[in-house]
Amino acid sequence: MTKLQAGRPADVVDAALARVGQVAGEVFTTLREVRAATAATVLSVRQAGREPVAADLATLRPLLWNRLDSARLSALIAGIGFIAAPGLLADAAWYLEWWQENPSGRPVQLLRDLDPSSSAFYDYTHWDWYAGPLAGAEHTICGPYVDYLCTDEYSLTFSAPVTVAGAFIGVAAADVFVRRFEAAVDPALREIPAPALLTNAEGRVVASNTARWIAGSAYRGAPGFTKHAIGDLPFTLVAADR
Repeated sequence: MTKLQAGRPADVVDAALARVGQVAGEVFTTLREVRAATAATVLSVRQAGREPVAADLATLRPLLWNRLDSARLSALIAGIGFIAAPGLLADAAWYLEWWQENPSGRPVQLLRDLDPSSSAFYDYTHWDWYAGPLAGAEHTICGPYVDYLCTDEYSLTFSAPVTVAGAFIGVAAADVFVRRFEAAVDPALREIPAPALLTNAEGRVVASNTARWIAGSAYRGAPGFTKHAIGDLPFTLVAADR
């Protein structure tokens, strides 16, 4: 049981920790589905005696589109897909099988300039959401940040490594709008009878129950606050002791 302060119901902090873990867990559960489907596709192609090509990843589309269906619990997710390790595909040195929700209809594919000789080349390997899984992190969450490349929304990117026979082949990732994540966890945060905020690994606020720290602001520590880890997620719940 998490201890907040004598005489104050610590169970509300535990409930908030559990809620954040549950919401983030929903996203990572979906990414594990994408990871399994991607690995199975690549393995099947290799067992057939050839290397995968971009067209092979089209088999992922029904799964990705389904996870962008607003009628599902995964309505948290605004964009989702697989990002190939450079050189994985025989016909495309760089490739993203990435789809975004489309309020007016079927999901739309994100298309970026993946020609290394182009001045607009999109080298996705430099982003933390790719570098984290490449380094072996099972649960990477980047943001909040303004996603100028995809949606112009304040976003979080969740990602996980994809491997085949122990070798890294790319990243399964999903974008979640901060406003949706806040809506999912704020009710639990508001039950805490003291200022409380959810921060990322850099101390950037993701959600809170106080106007003093809004999403995106920086928390650099304050007297009378206790940090609470949330499993192995790169999030921390910070709650005032009084």
